[in-house]
Amino acid sequence: MGCGASIAIETRVTDEAKTPNPALTMKAAVLIQRWYRRYMARLEMRRRYTWNIFQSIEYAGEQDQLQLSGFFSFMLDNFTPLNGNGPDLISQLLEPVIDPWLDREACYDSIHVPESYVGPRLSFPLSVSDTNALLSAFKEQQTLHARYVLQLLYETKKLLKQMPNIIHLSTSYTKEITICGDLHGRLDDLLLIFYKNGLPSAETPYVFNGDFVDRGKKSIEVVILLFAYLLLYPDYMHLNRGNHEDHIMNLRYGFTKEVMQKYKANGCEILQLFQDVFSFLPVATVIDGKVLIVHGGISDQTDLDFLSVIDRHKVKSALRLPRRSLEQLDKGQSKKQMKRMRSTDTSRSHPKIQRTPNMRRCSRLSQQDSFASMSSSSSSSSSSSSSLCSPHPPLCFSPHPCPSSPNMPHNINILQVPFLDSATSIPPPLPPQNEQEWKQIVDILWSDPKTQEGCSPNTFRGGGCYFGPDVTQRLLLQHGLQLIIRSHECKQEGYELCHSGQVITIFSASNYYEEGSNRGAYIKLGRDLVPRFYQYQVSRSTRKLTLTQRVRAAEGSALRALKEKVFAHRSDLIAGFQKCDQNNTGRVTVSEWAQVLGSVLKLDLPWRTLCPHLAHLAPDGSVDYQSCFEDMGARIQLPQVTPNLAETLFRYRTDIEIIFNIIDKDHSGLISIEEFRHTWRLFSAHLGVDITNGAIDDLARSIDFNKDGSIDFTEFLEAFRVVHKLDNKDQPLKTSGE
Repeated sequence: MGCGASIAIETRVTDEAKTPNPALTMKAAVLIQRWYRRYMARLEMRRRYTWNIFQSIEYAGEQDQLQLSGFFSFMLDNFTPLNGNGPDLISQLLEPVIDPWLDREACYDSIHVPESYVGPRLSFPLSVSDTNALLSAFKEQQTLHARYVLQLLYETKKLLKQMPNIIHLSTSYTKEITICGDLHGRLDDLLLIFYKNGLPSAETPYVFNGDFVDRGKKSIEVVILLFAYLLLYPDYMHLNRGNHEDHIMNLRYGFTKEVMQKYKANGCEILQLFQDVFSFLPVATVIDGKVLIVHGGISDQTDLDFLSVIDRHKVKSALRLPRRSLEQLDKGQSKKQMKRMRSTDTSRSHPKIQRTPNMRRCSRLSQQDSFASMSSSSSSSSSSSSSLCSPHPPLCFSPHPCPSSPNMPHNINILQVPFLDSATSIPPPLPPQNEQEWKQIVDILWSDPKTQEGCSPNTFRGGGCYFGPDVTQRLLLQHGLQLIIRSHECKQEGYELCHSGQVITIFSASNYYEEGSNRGAYIKLGRDLVPRFYQYQVSRSTRKLTLTQRVRAAEGSALRALKEKVFAHRSDLIAGFQKCDQNNTGRVTVSEWAQVLGSVLKLDLPWRTLCPHLAHLAPDGSVDYQSCFEDMGARIQLPQVTPNLAETLFRYRTDIEIIFNIIDKDHSGLISIEEFRHTWRLFSAHLGVDITNGAIDDLARSIDFNKDGSIDFTEFLEAFRVVHKLDNKDQPLKTSGE
């Protein structure tokens, strides 16, 4: 009996436990829902600031490139060679002369293909079997022989010469047209698009909207496939030019280096032919007279009729301003400067600009001395916060710095030098034809949409303009259009609509910043011209990760890049912190810390939110500002290099690499000690950095590891790469509330 009673009691308790209390159940559900929403909100916050970090650093790099190109342009136009070197070294870069030999079939006929070559052997005109062979070879990591690359480029150039600036397509001959955005050397993305959507053919026509190369490791394979299908199906494969189809951009973002590594013997010829082919690419496509496809965007000056008749081939690089525009700007600003100097003879100040010692002695400076003075003043901050993003005229005043974000205030000086959109407060009465053509192409390749009305300089990138919904509406009405499709900006979902759906951004390179950072997408347009979006994400590992793990991985990569930026500005940051730390406690408030970071780095980021990830917080809530730098250092310790010089090298590492590549004409990777000195003449002229000959010689000896009189500048640049001492990618980042 006892056992039976015991069993009955246990059963009764179990039944009661199985009966849920409705009130408690509802309360638990509300608590779980509240926790989940907070968790997802924190995750979204992390995802957004991670995205802001990536984008801010990317655009700061573009500002660096525009500033360096502007320096080259200005020096080439205005100065005699520096000790017989200066502009002679860069004239081929900015005003290259294409070897006439490359315009003849002999450019590839003389190149022998050995029997041992196992890659695809192309025959022209191309057939489907040739493009299939290319696809198979690239999937197997094979490289196309230089002879076939040159012949492919030669045939592509012949075809592109016959094409108009603006391609007009019709959906009446096909069911749908597929539009793809930036690929940036991501071969896997291109192959996935072809797998999901079909190979280019009469039934599956494509428009690829620029930026085929740079950043990714397979740029050559991507652009060769696109050109091959263009030759195979010229009526069904269409390519627009992007801002990275530009030989100066290629020098910074990897395509030049990739070509020289894969084609050492014929790399120079291949690069020259690529440069010429890129300049012949059409700049826009119109579908059914209703949909305009351009890489970047438009401006309030965009004129499609004028754009259709210009000689696009003359603009080999949008980063090279027309020579005459610089001369006019110089004359106009010189007149303004002389007027101001006369007006300041009787007073110590000016209502808008303070009189400076440089201004008082401006008339006595030679042209080169004036430029050096200007370079020094404009280079006191980092290149990502450069004062000007276009060539500097030889004036003796410091212009206002340009903001690095559209959200930051933009005060324009009456002597403000233009960005790449050519907007200036000293407008020439009648711009010459070449300047108008250049501006039209720059705006098409570099501009971005914004939510505010109007058109303004694109201060975030340093080139092109921001165009508002009113500018979009005006152009659509003017040309009878209903939609603009553009690329140029990475979007987390692969696409984005703005301006009431009249502007669509499409981006086809998934995992652009980091594995799992974004999806890629493409658009299909049918006869109804209603866009349909298709998303994807190339990944070998992301699918195995949870959402939290993906966000954490991207966040870690972004914070690493930001820490490197912080380390490269260590002196300026410490000086700013010490101004706030009057008692030398080594601590500042979070507000002061954020203010110093924002003012020095010129990045529009949520610094207060990022503070726990970049520095240690004391129990009282203050920030130990020295902790910002404690887990980073140089890859190789060089005692001969002074700390200030070393920091300068960390900060301008990419600019130095570009100058090295210009000097290293044979692309051997080695430069002599004398060439090393020439590098520093250019570098010091660009940045106004005071480097003595003794410091240069000490630096050269410390980098010449094998003491053979030559410097492997790859090793040199590696010596000035930031190393994260305490970084471990496998460890999760500290996150409050997780």
